Amino acid sequence: MKLYNTLTRSKDQFIPIDGKTARIYSCGPTVYSSPSIGNLRAYIFTDILKKAIELNGFEVFDIVNTTDVGHLQSDADEGEDKIEVAARKANLDPMAIAKRYTDEFFDACDKLMIRRPKITAPATSYIEQMIEHIAGLEKLGYTYNTSDGVYFDSSRFTDYYILSKKKDSKEDKAGIRVALGEKKNANDFCLWRFAKPTALQKWQSPWGIGFPGWHIECSAIARHHFGDTFDIHTGGVDHIPIHHTNEIAQTQALTNKPVANFWIHNEFVMVDGGKMSKSLGNVYTVTNLEERGFNPIAFRYFVLGAHYRTLLNFTFDALIGAQTSYDNLVKELSKHASRASTNNDKLAHQYRTRFVEYMSDDLNTSRALAIVWELVKLSPDKLVYDLVIEFDQVLSLGLENAVKQYLINTNVKIEIPKLVKEMADKRIQLKKDKQFADADKLREEIKYLGYEISDTKDGYEITKIN
Repeated sequence: MKLYNTLTRSKDQFIPIDGKTARIYSCGPTVYSSPSIGNLRAYIFTDILKKAIELNGFEVFDIVNTTDVGHLQSDADEGEDKIEVAARKANLDPMAIAKRYTDEFFDACDKLMIRRPKITAPATSYIEQMIEHIAGLEKLGYTYNTSDGVYFDSSRFTDYYILSKKKDSKEDKAGIRVALGEKKNANDFCLWRFAKPTALQKWQSPWGIGFPGWHIECSAIARHHFGDTFDIHTGGVDHIPIHHTNEIAQTQALTNKPVANFWIHNEFVMVDGGKMSKSLGNVYTVTNLEERGFNPIAFRYFVLGAHYRTLLNFTFDALIGAQTSYDNLVKELSKHASRASTNNDKLAHQYRTRFVEYMSDDLNTSRALAIVWELVKLSPDKLVYDLVIEFDQVLSLGLENAVKQYLINTNVKIEIPKLVKEMADKRIQLKKDKQFADADKLREEIKYLGYEISDTKDGYEITKIN
């Protein structure tokens, strides 16, 4: 199995350190708002990664942290804590905000068939470990104090650019992002921030009352569960120049050992060819997709159609295409479900070999999906159904249940009332006229009458709600 390693800028053969269990740490969400589909691409990627590793005969021990303290509004140690801002706005306790959005995150993951990690690690549960880590760095001379906190001296760590591959601070756009203030160097970052009297979250420490910086949590959590070095660290490409660079610095300065053998990063999701941004009103959640009549699995299918290291351009037309392709896949697969099996061992071996080959080549999901489509186009055969369901243990598109439901629906003739049909036609026209709010209202009225409307490439489908 080969995976692209940001650390080496090459595809490297992956074998767990102990030869048996892949220990994987994934940077999780900052739980101050609803997770966007852009955020969730990272976790579809890590889900596929873990299942592909298991496909290769290894076990997985995985951790996802949730940042419920310390992440300021800017990744560059500026602004207020995102959790506290959300808490004040909602007039709630910070932990209530964190729980609300942690629950939303995992609910969205469930809908996208992203398997939950063995360990979910809220940052606030590891304050003691963070303080111990900072104290260790202080003892080794890597820290200094300013009026607002304890900082890491990046000039003391000679391998600061080992991940980003920048030559020096002049080439590092992240390093010139802010005025120095009391910092010694542009890339220095806060390990422990002194709390203002109005702070909602604060803890006692050897340096005074305060709260941890953003970067220290991942180092402390990973070392607590995995020790000094583990197998794979994942995250988005935006983490490379700041968060993961700082994480490597503060951990390897303390341990003098590599943090992880592999650093693997997924690319961004764009919307209509541009940046996803709240100010542009184009930040969509899984719930938003459902409200527009899409199956969340259609988004997973859409994501798997592109390589995780390529920019993904989200449009609703593309999502309609993905929904249509997925529905057609279910329809084609259903033709094989109740047929006799040829028990063609040679054919099964050939397809298994190719599927494993593509998934082991840096998670080539688009080629793996192509294998599935090749199979369902063969003559009806239970062997085909069994192979596709086997492959779906990795792809996780919910095909087994989808086929069962399709067969139930197609065996029951549904008479659609004339009124519902007229309302559905009117909704399509409203969407063409870009009157989306009115179209969504009409969809809810159709639902109230007991029918579900789903958009397709050619128009729509109506199903009766059981």
